Amino acid sequence: MRYLHALLLLLATTAASAQIPTVPLPHGTLSGAPDTGLSALARQTLARHQDDDPQRRLTTQFRLQLAAGQYTKAIDSIHALRRLRADPPGQAPIFLQYEVFARAMRHHEADGTPFATAWQQAFAALLSPLDDRSAYAAQFAFNGYLPRMRADLDAQLARANGKHELPLADALELVRAWQVYTAYAAFQPFVTEAFAADDTRRYHIQRDLLVSTPGGAQISALLVRPASTQQPLPALLTFTIYANDDWAWDDAKKMAAHGYASVVAYSRGKGRSPDAITPFLHDGEDAAAVINWMAAQPWSNGVVGMYGGSYSAYTQWAALRHRPPALKAIATSASAAPGIDVPMEGNVFMNFIYAWPAYVASNRSLDDASYGDATRWRKLDSNAYRSGRRYRDLPAIDGTPNPVFDEWLRHPGYDSYWQARIPQGADYAGIDIPVLATTGYFDGAQIGVLHYLREHLRQRPDADHTLLIGPYEHFTMQTGVPPQVQGYEPDAVARIDLQALRLAWFDHVLRGAAKPELLAGRVNWQVMGADTWRHAASLDAMATRQRRLYLQPAADGTHTLGTTPAPEAVSLQRIDFTDRSDADWQPSPTVVNTALDAHSGLAFRSEPFAQATELAGPFTATLDFTLNKADADIAFAIYEQTADGRYLDLAYGRQRLSYARDRNHRQLLEAGKRHQVQLHDTRLLGRRVAAGSRVVVTLGVIKQPDRQLNLGSGKEPSDETLADAAAPMEIRWFGSSHIDLPVRD
Repeated sequence: MRYLHALLLLLATTAASAQIPTVPLPHGTLSGAPDTGLSALARQTLARHQDDDPQRRLTTQFRLQLAAGQYTKAIDSIHALRRLRADPPGQAPIFLQYEVFARAMRHHEADGTPFATAWQQAFAALLSPLDDRSAYAAQFAFNGYLPRMRADLDAQLARANGKHELPLADALELVRAWQVYTAYAAFQPFVTEAFAADDTRRYHIQRDLLVSTPGGAQISALLVRPASTQQPLPALLTFTIYANDDWAWDDAKKMAAHGYASVVAYSRGKGRSPDAITPFLHDGEDAAAVINWMAAQPWSNGVVGMYGGSYSAYTQWAALRHRPPALKAIATSASAAPGIDVPMEGNVFMNFIYAWPAYVASNRSLDDASYGDATRWRKLDSNAYRSGRRYRDLPAIDGTPNPVFDEWLRHPGYDSYWQARIPQGADYAGIDIPVLATTGYFDGAQIGVLHYLREHLRQRPDADHTLLIGPYEHFTMQTGVPPQVQGYEPDAVARIDLQALRLAWFDHVLRGAAKPELLAGRVNWQVMGADTWRHAASLDAMATRQRRLYLQPAADGTHTLGTTPAPEAVSLQRIDFTDRSDADWQPSPTVVNTALDAHSGLAFRSEPFAQATELAGPFTATLDFTLNKADADIAFAIYEQTADGRYLDLAYGRQRLSYARDRNHRQLLEAGKRHQVQLHDTRLLGRRVAAGSRVVVTLGVIKQPDRQLNLGSGKEPSDETLADAAAPMEIRWFGSSHIDLPVRD
């Protein structure tokens, strides 16, 4: 009976394997004649390949035909695929790089024309008829990282090593890897020169401009404008301290491809500017000078818009302090707000910014080698933390002067030094131009973006200021939305082209085109976990009600978020600042984790949600506590804890308690006295919390190597040393402390 069972099992296994189509490996495929063998493999695979989906079939078919040397058939398959897709205007024809390659190979093999000549002729013939926008989009398909392609091919060859036949799927992968590598290896040497020639035909280009300011400084600038029209055009400007001519060229070319006269200008002292480099100090007046210059040029119709992210978003607000008449719209993303979100948030300085001054201010371009030396900066954090020396001594510990950082530390409050950089108070009332602001739930600069929005609307309630926020981090707005953002997989509707949205918005406000549907409200947010966008007239209108939860202590440490206050119940947190055993700690690089970091502080957990609940908008909190010191820096955060135990970051913030009432004037706390601090103007929540999930709030005192430490002595924290720590800090959080979560029904 055992033998019969084994025989039946063998027959079943053999029958199952017989159902898997295979392709024999031609002789020499993995040894002496791989090109000949792989071409033969492509022909055999082509004969066996089937797919009921026509687009998928054609996509595989043209690759096999290219690899088999069937160039005319490959071109026909690519054309058939394009007809099926029916892509909208403005996009590059899909797989244009392979059509150029196929045409070149056909010409080369037909009459012996050198491949380089044949490729350049095919490139010009196919690219020249495209409009500027499509030609710009096409360039990305021609660029690829050849070492990675070679590594992919080698990996496929290694998988096939020692085999005489391959499953059809494996054969397809091997042929595809070979086809991609051989095509790119053949044409990449000619791509840069070919696009440069095409650009010269399409655009008027001035790379070495110097624009003089009224004060006598000179600003380095690049101008690109379409050659297809002689009419004056609206102009777009990005003004940045990140002097990289390749980045500048791509930005300028993209705007010109969309029909704008485009200028990229560098901060004073950067690029070809001979002046001193002074981050944040002169950008507003210098950007205004460039705008005035642009408006006076014959190629300008007198209308200028500004765009850009991070520092380049800050310069837009800095320019608005000077109200240049030609500036008619700004499109900001991940906006830096000096003194608000960098180099400090909640008046707490952050170490990540320490390396930045040398990166941008040590030469006319950028010091990538120094800035990218992660080992150096981790070592500095660890050594400084372990040493117990003053925070002000970071440059001495590093061994390199940092005068910009030194100057920042002389302004721990939001004083006139910071206030001079961006609009203040009534300045916002005069900002009557449209503003588009984009940010992300995982963007550290979100607090800066919201600061500008809130101040603008406080001073001008009817301001044309539009916000868009989704599951993005700081660089997403500039580089595109990847399949994963810091470990989180965005919903399908969040995977949008944010730069294309920005251009569509400029077309709307500067040219009268239709407004993008995604910007239907003043506030537009993607609801994480719901695969949808929502729109509201204000931040407060995002939610329909508030759900108050109290931070309730428990003797066993299982603190909860409850619905009733417990004014005399206490959660005790004790922080020993003399303990530096965590000097080598590193924060998690992801926003989805299986455990909370101990540095987060105390964790308060809600009951599991009985039904899915949408959190939408800013939260507020009131903290009721006593402290045995004169001051403390606190950190707070909100997470969703899913039913399977994972934690998703939803929002966070930092606050020096002595600046909680007034970010400019420090007000020390009376030790032992009961205090109440309110947290407002916080980051936004935008998440559909699943049924069975919990909300977790963490609250604690900041003690970690990558932050400024506030030991609570009452001295300026930058001057405190380990000797100022004295007895451990004790903070008692009372059960009347609560958080108000914004809920949308």
